[in-house]
Amino acid sequence: MDDTQLGRLTDETVELLQTMIRNECVNDGTRESGFESRNADVLQQIISVPGVDVERFEPVEGRASIVGRIAGSDPDAPSLCLMGHTDVVPVHPEGWVNDPFGGELIDGEVWGRGAVDMLNLTASMAVAFRELAREAAAGRFRPTGDLVYFGVADEESGSAHGARWMADNHPDAIRADYVLTENGGLHSGPSDAPYVGVNVAEKGVAWRKLTVRGEPGHGSMPFRKDNALIKAAGVVQRLADYRPAPRFTELWRTRVDTLGLPDDMKQLLLDESAIDQFLDDLPSAPAAAHLHACTHTTFSPNLLDGGHMKTNVIPDHVEINVDIRTLPGDGPEEVDAHLRDALGDLADHVEVEIIIDDPASTSRVDTPLWDSIAKAVNVPFPTARLTPQLVVGFTDARIYREMGAVAYGAGLFSPSLDAGEFGSRFHGHNERIDVESLALTTRLWLHTATDLLT
Repeated sequence: MDDTQLGRLTDETVELLQTMIRNECVNDGTRESGFESRNADVLQQIISVPGVDVERFEPVEGRASIVGRIAGSDPDAPSLCLMGHTDVVPVHPEGWVNDPFGGELIDGEVWGRGAVDMLNLTASMAVAFRELAREAAAGRFRPTGDLVYFGVADEESGSAHGARWMADNHPDAIRADYVLTENGGLHSGPSDAPYVGVNVAEKGVAWRKLTVRGEPGHGSMPFRKDNALIKAAGVVQRLADYRPAPRFTELWRTRVDTLGLPDDMKQLLLDESAIDQFLDDLPSAPAAAHLHACTHTTFSPNLLDGGHMKTNVIPDHVEINVDIRTLPGDGPEEVDAHLRDALGDLADHVEVEIIIDDPASTSRVDTPLWDSIAKAVNVPFPTARLTPQLVVGFTDARIYREMGAVAYGAGLFSPSLDAGEFGSRFHGHNERIDVESLALTTRLWLHTATDLLT
């Protein structure tokens, strides 16, 4: 690929990313939110070129997903899917320096909600897919296996109207042997021989609704009343104070080796009896949060609902939605045990309902896809080495793994992009991505797909 072609594709990726940000496909977790059909319309137009079979699926009005396919020459050859979600999480605009839905290009960075999670990848995948379709039509790209593009809705709220629905209702439309999705590509370690992360595993997601009950009454007479909100406050505080024991996986040991830390710090991070104190004392709160999440099952009470009550009504029930992320090996029984330990004597006053219960998942690395990614990364970074990592959030990769696919979170970002700063932009204020990273990632998809499929 010459500089002229890469420059053109980068410009196309920037423009598409800006458009997708401006479409405001905000998923607040309700069935009526998302509006992903806006981005589906754009993506359908982008990938609808000669040689591409495009299908559209809309399980809920306004929440469409797009599937494009370039047919390979051998039906028995391995297939590859480029999968990116099209929805974004809500924002608090007052915390932003620039318009969160402006999609502005400022000092070499595209700003807006979804710029890193994950519209940058979804857009670059679409541009790369279209370029490969054009190359195939011209006879310059002859894939043996199918190349699939999947622009999917509803990832940010558990996938019920997106990948999960597709897997349950139209699995053959999205089926692939190999899948690339979010999120990898950050650099770590020595600059002369950097590690580039690829997410091969992710923690489980075990969202729970905790209901606390009491007795209603008039707010003017609170003495000796069984106020559900007061009990709920105790539940929230105990969850916040809960300190489950750390547990290390082989991926954790690999991760520590790539951080470029002094030996004494590495030793503390690999000591289950010392890591918690080390993280308590670590000056960087974002780094501590990430390292803690890599080594612990976590509990985050994020939503409180007491129904349509008034200020002068003592509530008779309060619901607490808790975001629980589990380590490999933790299932529903382990989650229940954690909750009992955290809540103590309050556990008997709490009703627990499962919202989502997907276990941790992983993909092996001894695959042709891993080798193809390594070759693609070595084009701009000849001395770089891939390193397998655990992602602490959930992605739609877990659904493909359930279907038997090898799924990696990939990408390729600028070496100057700080991992801690980048991580803080996920679901945070001032989300943005630099144009250099968009160029690197767009080229990564092109090189990886070409190497794997031809």
